[in-house]
Amino acid sequence: MRLLSISIGSIAPLFGSHHPNYPKVASAIHKKPVSDLDHPLPIEIARLGVIGDEQADLSVHGGLEKAIYVYPVEHYAFWNELLTRETKKPVDLPLGAFGENFTIEGLLETEVFVGDRMQLGDLEFTVVKLREPCFKFNAKMGYKGAAKAMLQSGFSGWYLRVNQTGMIAAGAQIQVIPGQRVTSIADQNKALFNRGNQKNLWD
Repeated sequence: MRLLSISIGSIAPLFGSHHPNYPKVASAIHKKPVSDLDHPLPIEIARLGVIGDEQADLSVHGGLEKAIYVYPVEHYAFWNELLTRETKKPVDLPLGAFGENFTIEGLLETEVFVGDRMQLGDLEFTVVKLREPCFKFNAKMGYKGAAKAMLQSGFSGWYLRVNQTGMIAAGAQIQVIPGQRVTSIADQNKALFNRGNQKNLWD
């Protein structure tokens, strides 16, 4: 299990016909790697996340409880195939494409539980909850069914709270320290999907 890339983004207009009331909204979902395996630069992680990263809507992203968004690279093949089929154009998503700060490999939603701790070098994080997709995700992916597909697939990724700040670079090994292991991220995703009342997902 290791960290493949660290990505950040700035707040900018996000355009798309994916919300009935707004042709554009502010978002920092467009993130690009600042440290990857080819250029493993040390990056500072603070209590509120990666230094230099921004969030447009702190009610749904960011803050102490959603400081870092993690996404497994194993899901990229699913999305590349789905988006190529739906948009009729070849898609090969770059790391950071889902708005994640940490792209990782070797750890999936079925194996991660709320309350688990993740150790990366000298830094420590706590798993808080899944990522809930919204209409902004549809706009970012250029596909109105993207949020629904994230829920159906269970490929949501998860948020971390920062317990120990410091510097970290791509390539860092990940160690999971189990918590009580009552609710996995996959369990949370299944419960959210079964509620079936998510607004603005695929209108």
